[in-house]
Amino acid sequence: MDAFFYLLPGLIMAGAVFAGYRVLRRWLQIRSAWNSGLTAEARCLRAYTTTHGGSGDTRVRTTLHHVYEFTTRDGQVVRFEEEDGPGTTVEGDIVTVHHTAGPGIVATAQAPGSARHAVAAFGTLVVLGVVVVFCVGFMVTFAEMSSGANAGGF
Repeated sequence: MDAFFYLLPGLIMAGAVFAGYRVLRRWLQIRSAWNSGLTAEARCLRAYTTTHGGSGDTRVRTTLHHVYEFTTRDGQVVRFEEEDGPGTTVEGDIVTVHHTAGPGIVATAQAPGSARHAVAAFGTLVVLGVVVVFCVGFMVTFAEMSSGANAGGF
């Protein structure tokens, strides 16, 4: 039974660390696209929304998606999807995208230097860090209480 009190927080910590890795990786990818200096004109091929939640009295969250396509300087056609873009971009619009070079092209249609991304990434990492610290604290406290109960200290 004691393993449950180590396994569950361990799984929660693993999930939080993985989520932190994904957030940090995406933020660094967007920054590398901005810092590459490479831009292209892209056409918005599709704009659509997805919704989450809404059962019972829960809040509904709507996410706006855009699908873009552009051609790099070396003639490679790249198509990518991006979430939470501007609501004013519709199908057929031409936008400037920032992208990296090489085989694994990363592209974004979001304006460079946006502090919103840095704040969102930092805030998410802080929350995930608090989750990890809480789980570690829970496991340490449980270990101390278990060893104290076994020694007859309570």
